[in-house]
This record gives sequence, structure tokens and C-alpha cells, in this order.
Amino acid sequence: MRRVLLFCLIGPFCMSCAEADSTALRERQSPAAEQGSVVEAAGDQRGKASNPPKPAPVKRLTARIVEAFPHDRSAFTQGLFFVGDALYETTGQRGRSTLRRVNLSTGDVEQQHEFTDAIFAEGSTAVGDLIFSISWTSGVAFVFDRKTFRELRRHTYQGQGWGLAYDGLRLVMSDGSARLRFFDPVTFEETGSVDVTINGRPLDRLNELEFVDGLIFANVWMSDAIVQINPNTGDIVGLIDARQLTPPGLAREAVLNGIAYKPDQKKLYLTGKNWPSLFEVALEPAAP
Repeated sequence: MRRVLLFCLIGPFCMSCAEADSTALRERQSPAAEQGSVVEAAGDQRGKASNPPKPAPVKRLTARIVEAFPHDRSAFTQGLFFVGDALYETTGQRGRSTLRRVNLSTGDVEQQHEFTDAIFAEGSTAVGDLIFSISWTSGVAFVFDRKTFRELRRHTYQGQGWGLAYDGLRLVMSDGSARLRFFDPVTFEETGSVDVTINGRPLDRLNELEFVDGLIFANVWMSDAIVQINPNTGDIVGLIDARQLTPPGLAREAVLNGIAYKPDQKKLYLTGKNWPSLFEVALEPAAP
């Protein structure tokens, strides 16, 4: 299956991309499927008001590989984050879902928690000495001790869970739609939400999340793009082309997914589901 390419997210409607997008949607139904495809939501300008609000300008960027590190090819990456120099990852699939601490240099798993077979693990993030990890369709958020991986408690939520990040005050969750939801990290009460748009149109299938210097970075499921989101307005202010990172010969579900950031060193890392490599990347302006 051909992935939805970056230029289709901000360019005119592309039939080949729409066909690929339709196939992908049947594999994993989004709660906001009725909003239309990624291509339609971002590129089709029909039906707009005659005097719509001016959308935020979208900066086009490309991810240049700085260094490649080994990555476990059996890891169906759903969440990725650093605490200091320690790299943590959650992997999905029922019967194979894990929370793990990984050696960046070698790719070796240094510590691991295995979820029960009923759980399809999704995004994860750290809040102090705690790790929060959500599940796809079970409606359960797990809270672990970061050092021991001991489960401390569980919370429940409505709808699907896809990506998870922490902005220093709130947990930010994606659910496959064009909406980001905010949760209190103490009570896990939902405190608000923001609708994500690009060129004034909703962009759904927001997946793995990472908070980077005041912006939320989000993978777009079944695409080679990462979007930079203003968390206050929901406007997409940047689009990162990561096509050159994708290894050849992968299965169709082995898509770009996994964003981790070291804020003290300003280093950004990307990987994908069942990828053999994890990359440190630098963001540069895209060629005209």
C-alpha cells in the first residue's frame, strides 16, 4: 500500500493518495472517519465560507538524519520518550504489548513490563517519577512507577487512546480524530480539548505525540508526515517531511510512529513500527 505523502497534506487533492488513505482507514477505523480522509481534510478547499479566518502559516520542514541507532524490529512502536538519557517505549498489539526501557546505543531492552493479552498498548509519557500509558480500545490508562515499572493505579476514559504527551501541566491525548484532549495528571479528569486544523481544515488520525519547545509534535497515522501543533489554538504551524527515513521493504502497517525529544540537548529522535533503526534528526527548511 502506498502511504499518504507529505505534499498531499497541504497540496491539491491527489487521487492516488486518496485511494491509499481509503484502504488504510478500513484497517483501523478512526472515531472521526466521517470527517473525510487526511487528503480531503487538509487539501480540499471546497465548501469554505466566503470570508474564512486566515489560517496560520504552515512552515514546511524536512527531517535530516544526524545519526542512526539500532531499534528492535519486533517493537510495534506506540509511545516513545526520554527522561534524561533514559529512553522509554511502549509497544502495541494484543498479546505483545510492553512498556520498556531501551538502551539507545544498542537497542537492547534493559527493563520491561508485559501487559495482559487483552491490552493493546498505545502512547505513553512521563510525569515526574510516574509513567502514564494508555490503551487503544480498552479505555484504561495505566500509571507505573518509572523506576520499578510497578503498576500503581489505573484510570478510565471514554473513546479510543492513540498518543500521549505531557506539556508540564496537562496530559495531552490523541484518539485518532482531529481533536486533542487534555487530562489532569493527578485525577485524570478531562479538562478540555482543542480541534487541530491545517489551512483551516480538520486533520484527523493524529497519533503518537511529543511536547517540543511549546509545540505538540504529532505523527499522522499512515503518512510520512509529522505536524507541529499550537496547543492553544490547534493550528498546525509546521509540517515535517520524514519520507527519507522510511526503510525499504516494510510491511504496510510498519509506518512512521515514535517521537522523542531531549529538551536539555535540543535533540529530536524518530522511529516507526517494526523499524530496524531509530534516528536522531535535525529539522531543516524544505526545498521550494
